[in-house]
Amino acid sequence: MPLDHRRLRGPEESQPPELWAAAGEVPAAGEEEEEAAGGADAAPRDPCALRPLFARAGLLSQAEGSAYVELGGGTKVLCAAWGPREAAEPAAAAGGGQLLCEFHRAPFAGRGARWRPGSAAEREAEREAAAALREALEPAVRLARYPRARLAVSALLLQDGGSALAAAISAAALALADAGVEMYDLAVGCALCRPPGPAGAWLLQPGEPEERRAAARLTVALLPALNQVSAVLGGGQGGPPDAWAQALRLGLDGCHRLYPVLRQSLLRAARRRDATATA
Repeated sequence: MPLDHRRLRGPEESQPPELWAAAGEVPAAGEEEEEAAGGADAAPRDPCALRPLFARAGLLSQAEGSAYVELGGGTKVLCAAWGPREAAEPAAAAGGGQLLCEFHRAPFAGRGARWRPGSAAEREAEREAAAALREALEPAVRLARYPRARLAVSALLLQDGGSALAAAISAAALALADAGVEMYDLAVGCALCRPPGPAGAWLLQPGEPEERRAAARLTVALLPALNQVSAVLGGGQGGPPDAWAQALRLGLDGCHRLYPVLRQSLLRAARRRDATATA
């Protein structure tokens, strides 16, 4: 008997689907994570603890510089950098180079229904993230060395597990450095959030459920070698000014702790490039 190659054979062993609750309703995406993160039985989280970070530079052959940053908990960002190129408007760039930043969310990036792919809310969020990315990166790049030229960096959020903008800042800085762009230092991003309530403490590198419930958010970008803050972005009800100052100090400390990981990633990419050139 001839085989039907157009039909996929099912597995030899199967099992019935799990039943959730008595009515058989399946919980919405992200509810289990929220309950595990914010339930009454959940262990209290250390507000100064950093999520594990993986960084790798020099992945894309089609771009002059590239980097990938992943945070424990699911945040994944891929960045590519190009330039310098001749500016489209030389008169506007006569005093120095231009830095063009783009930020996009993959359609499958979000677990919940925060934005519909291609909606007006998502496009507005992407424009705001691109503007924040440019504000954080411009102080780190020596734009005066590229007169009448433009540099471009594009960030793609593959998965949003929280602290996405901070991860994009670090990945974009790695991509620019991997492209050979002259920089004062790597820009390192670190995110914080404060849960609602008078006793809520600021948390470093919050997850997506924590950001969704947060009363205030803050993203800090730092040039650690120069000890210079390149951007402070955020808002919300964070409490008195002393609470915001404490959050800023906590974020700067987190940037200093993340800096060696990003720096070693850039050095490993340079060694791989030298080994390939001499092989």
